[in-house]
Amino acid sequence: MPDMNTNVVHSEVRSIGGADVHIEGQGPVLIMLHGWPDSHRLWDGVVPALSDAYRCVRFDLPGYDLSRPPKATSVKDITALIAQVAEELSPGEKVSLLVHDWGCFYGYEFAAKHSDKVARVVGVDIGDASSKAFLASLSLTQKMGLVGYQLWLAIAWKLGGLLPGLANAMTRGTARWARWYGKPEQLGWQMNYPYAVVWFGVAGGVKGMTRAEKVLGHKMPMLYLYGQRKPFLFHSPEWIESLQKLPGCGAKGFATGHWIMMQARDEFNATVRQWLDHGTVA
Repeated sequence: MPDMNTNVVHSEVRSIGGADVHIEGQGPVLIMLHGWPDSHRLWDGVVPALSDAYRCVRFDLPGYDLSRPPKATSVKDITALIAQVAEELSPGEKVSLLVHDWGCFYGYEFAAKHSDKVARVVGVDIGDASSKAFLASLSLTQKMGLVGYQLWLAIAWKLGGLLPGLANAMTRGTARWARWYGKPEQLGWQMNYPYAVVWFGVAGGVKGMTRAEKVLGHKMPMLYLYGQRKPFLFHSPEWIESLQKLPGCGAKGFATGHWIMMQARDEFNATVRQWLDHGTVA
């Protein structure tokens, strides 16, 4: 009698470093990191396209579970959590990263500080956003828009303890402006702490961080995917040009906004799978 479970994908949830880590599939480990104001569910439409050949690993960023007390977590602690997940699920073997938004911020830092543990990186919509080249590529209006929304969210985080209703309204209004796909009740001011880390130095700030654009693509292959229909991009033209010239690297733009995996799911999944399997960009 044939095995009726041959197409069943292994799935489990494991507690690692205080995080509920969702593990689906088989093969080399692929750690998937989300950003603001998402959760591990961001990758729901991506996992089925990859889990037959890759062990998809995802978890909520610390502080993003609204059922738990608010907590601003340092860059050091989040990168340490990623390292712990990688070591437990892929001991002695390198992992790959699929990262978006603030997931890029933390994932790039992990890759830069632990290049011996990372095989390759797929970065989505956030490139060399800390570089001088990126700032030089923005118009004055774009710079004002970038600073404005980020400071707004950082302030909302500061207000959250005293005026949670106002802080939530500020947060949800920004999500609407950004055309976020979810429901208002799914996000709260607690998720804004990464902006407070960057702008107000909360939880240690960004002192000592690695300039990721000087490492990624040079020490490991990288694919960079980005949405083109936004008020401003999060990379410089030089970032794209350099990746397209580096062996094993590439970049591709999509006719979408910030959430490419939602707005162009099939094309996104096919592009990621092609590069992970063959190292080429469709």
